[in-house]
Amino acid sequence: MLIGHLGDEVKLRYFDNGGCIGRFPLATNESYTNKQTGEQVTNTEWHNIVLRNKAAETCEKYLNKGDKLFVEGRIKTRKWQGDDGNPRYSTEIHVDEFTFLSNRPKDSTPQEQNSPVDGDDDLPF
Repeated sequence: MLIGHLGDEVKLRYFDNGGCIGRFPLATNESYTNKQTGEQVTNTEWHNIVLRNKAAETCEKYLNKGDKLFVEGRIKTRKWQGDDGNPRYSTEIHVDEFTFLSNRPKDSTPQEQNSPVDGDDDLPF
């Protein structure tokens, strides 16, 4: 479960079968006071968010960069071989449910703000 702000617009990729994948970065912040200096410290962590089909289209339609969002999902790590022959890894959050937390939607208020994600785990990359 994460609460954060969109770091960019939702990017959709459509497939021949009519399905789609939506991706965007989500920034989460942790703030604390350094006990030695008394200074306020904020750390930002970036998460790669992945949604499927209707959930992806809903987020693309109603969310803007900077909007606040709650997501719940599973962590998945993908592995592939880079152009240089070395293994590459990408860790993603595959969203099961989400809730818009910003006050202003992109176009108008969506019908469902708490939406379960449809589809299975087999993503065509």
